[in-house]
Amino acid sequence: MFLRIKQFIKGALFLEFIKAYFLAMKYFFAKKATINYPFEKGPLSPRFRGEHALRRYPNGEERCIACKLCEAICPAQAITIEAEPRADGSRRTTRYDIDMTKCIYCGLCQEACPVDAIVEGPNFEFATETREELFYDKERLLANGDRWEAAIAMNLKKDAPYR
Repeated sequence: MFLRIKQFIKGALFLEFIKAYFLAMKYFFAKKATINYPFEKGPLSPRFRGEHALRRYPNGEERCIACKLCEAICPAQAITIEAEPRADGSRRTTRYDIDMTKCIYCGLCQEACPVDAIVEGPNFEFATETREELFYDKERLLANGDRWEAAIAMNLKKDAPYR
């Protein structure tokens, strides 16, 4: 009697082993779920909020009209704007600073901007060695906008039907 029970247990265990082996081989040869991050990058949503950028019009003029709505709506008070009128009567910024150590990436500045001047671009790799490098001035923001303009314009176009 005990011999038959022992043989049954051995046979059942062998079948479980075979099942587990084939299951492991199924996933061994399947497409991998992970990526090799620094060399491969996964897809980003058009609504992804990364590094800030100031955009320009196609003629090269900066878009910001110094309405200061982004400064007013920022819950972290990370944006500082100073403006003065130009000779043609329009206002433009003389100083546009963002303290990225305060920023919470809520996207309210982007939503408040009537001319899509300040946007959060697709760049999420902006680590720094010092804290001072996280204080963005107008030149740095415009450089980010110039660097990422194609991706930013494409993301805004894709997101336009939902805004």
